[in-house]
Amino acid sequence: MSKKNIILIGFMGTGKTTVGSALAQKMKWQHVDTDMLIEEKEGSILEIFHKHGEAHYRQIEAACIRRVVLDHQLVITTGGGSVLLPENRIVLKQSGFVVLLTATPETIIKRVREDESRPLLQGNLEERVHQLLRERENAYKFADFTIDTTDLGVDEIVEKIVRQFTSAHVE
Repeated sequence: MSKKNIILIGFMGTGKTTVGSALAQKMKWQHVDTDMLIEEKEGSILEIFHKHGEAHYRQIEAACIRRVVLDHQLVITTGGGSVLLPENRIVLKQSGFVVLLTATPETIIKRVREDESRPLLQGNLEERVHQLLRERENAYKFADFTIDTTDLGVDEIVEKIVRQFTSAHVE
């Protein structure tokens, strides 16, 4: 199966949505953000977590991912925890060129500090970020390409992705 989409994965605060939007413009493709789709259909992610728990949310997320990857020539951005379910990793890998965006823990903390809509960051922010990064470390390893966004601008990140995508002879 040819890699027909560009899929951005990574921890929260690594720039997936911002980069995804700019990348879609550059590629002249549509940008689909799974978190936004879920919120449009189901309501706030924070509310879903509070009312039904993380496991329920992950099932909604998996169904959303299965739907969006059926299309082609999309830039798809996923929630930071979308890779936790093995079935999602398989579907994402089969459906596109997977790019992992990373950043230092300090950069992530700085970027998400004021965002109260992230259910998994309730409590001690620094402690939660370090803990979740450790827990998820291996779940991101299936990516085709990795970019550390810590010291790069959006345009630089987009150019690196386009270059790598093109050189991989991906259609």
